[in-house]
Parts: sequence; C-alpha cells; structure tokens
Amino acid sequence: MLAALTGIALFSLMDATMKAASLVAGAYSALLFRALIGTALLLPIWRLGGGRWPRAAVLRIHATRALVVSLMALLFFLALVRLPLAEAIAVSFIAPLFALYLAAVILGERIAVRAVLGSLLGLCGVAVISAGNLFARGLGGDGQAMGIAMMVGSALLYGWNLILQRQQALLADPREIAFFQNLLVGVLFLLAAPWCAGWPRPAAMALIAAAAVLAAVSLMLFSWAYARAEAQVLLPFEYTAFVWAALFGWCFFAEQVSAATLAGAGLIVAGCLVAVRGAGATHTEQTLL
Repeated sequence: MLAALTGIALFSLMDATMKAASLVAGAYSALLFRALIGTALLLPIWRLGGGRWPRAAVLRIHATRALVVSLMALLFFLALVRLPLAEAIAVSFIAPLFALYLAAVILGERIAVRAVLGSLLGLCGVAVISAGNLFARGLGGDGQAMGIAMMVGSALLYGWNLILQRQQALLADPREIAFFQNLLVGVLFLLAAPWCAGWPRPAAMALIAAAAVLAAVSLMLFSWAYARAEAQVLLPFEYTAFVWAALFGWCFFAEQVSAATLAGAGLIVAGCLVAVRGAGATHTEQTLL
C-alpha cells in the first residue's frame, strides 16, 4: 500500500511536469521523448538485473498495454493542456467504473445494480464538473469541452490499463514491465514522428527528462505493489491523486480548485465506491483481473 501511495504521488508530479513540457513542446513530442529517455534509462537496469527477452505470451501483453497506454497518454496530455490539473484528474476517476463494465463485455457477466448506480453517480459527477467549470470560464472557451471529452476517452482506456497492469504484474518483474512499456510506446510514437514531432527546447527537454525518471520509478512501484496486493485493495488509493493534483496545480500553475470540481469529484468517488463494494461487484472485478 505504501508503494502504491508513493507511486501515485510521483505519477501526479510527473503529470504536472508533463503538462509544463506539453505547453511548451506539444503533447506528442513530450510523450515521444519521455518514452525514448525512459527506454535509455531503463535498458541497463533491466539488463543488469538479469533481464531476458520475454516469451511470446508475455510480449503480447506488453504490446497490448503499450498500445493502450499510448492512446491513453496522448488523449490525457492533450486534455491536460486544456484543463486545470485537479479537474482533469477528477474526470479521470471514472476509469474504475469503465473497468467494471469491461467485465460484462469480456466475460459476459451480468452488470450488478450497484455498478449501474455507481455509474450514474460518476456520470453526474462529470456533468457537475463540466457544467460548473464551462459556465465559469465560458462555454467552449480555450477548448474546455474538447478537453473533457478527451479526458473521458483517456479514462476509458485507463480502465483497460488497470486490468492489463495486474496481468503484467503476475507475469513479469517491475524492471521488465517498465522497460518494455517505454520501449514499445516509443516505437509506436516514432511511427508518426516525421509528421508530428518537433525537437523540444533545452528547458522543455529537461522537464521531459525529469518526467521520464518520475514515470519509470512510479511504474516500477506500481508493478511491485500490484504483484503483492489485490487490485481491490489498491484501487481506492487512486483517489489520493486528486489531492496531489490540486496541490501541484496550485503550486506550479496557480490553478484554483472550484466548488464544482470538488462536488463532482465527490460524486465520482462515491460512485466508484458504491460500484465496487458488495460481493457481486468484488467477484466481477477479481475474476476480470
């Protein structure tokens, strides 16, 4: 639990660092160079730790998660340059609700009443955040509506990522997971680099390098934690990210947390807790993971 909490704090600091880099260099370039720097940092750590090329079944999971993470991260940081940090993180909290619905899609299980009620609370939370902040800053101003839509899409992918994270943790050690995620994400982003990438300025590159270190450490902490505790134990700690997001948003970007964001975050968290509690919902999540 301590490893998961530390990982969330470091990942939230990475989000703030990447937001600053994305505002200067663009989200695509920031993600590309973060993956490349992370690969270079983790290669010797993986090799010196006795790393070997994974078997085909494990490599497929690495590749699947890399694809999901690439799309998820791109949507997330495109949204982050349009939204305050705390607001973006609050909207992303609907991810555990999506994870429950994936159980119905993948396993054909019946969705429990608690999951439906939790989803309605979560959607109400997103609506409160969206309506309150859009009206406060002007309808559609500075791409706010587009940012929220991107964050919802990212949260959907993050729900799948939570499942893959648990599967990976049971098949590979943290160094392998961190290395192959950076390597494969970097390869995917390189495919469009000739058209989409630009060389960041030194200040932006320093931020990206710091984000790469923070991402690598937090990813290994998450992998270590998820290999030693059930997802149902660790998932509630995801909500501490809101506290860190509010703190870092205020410290680095002078962002204020609005009453609408607080109210919406409360509804989303309540919805997630309602959805995952109870024997039926717990069984669904455990079976899926």
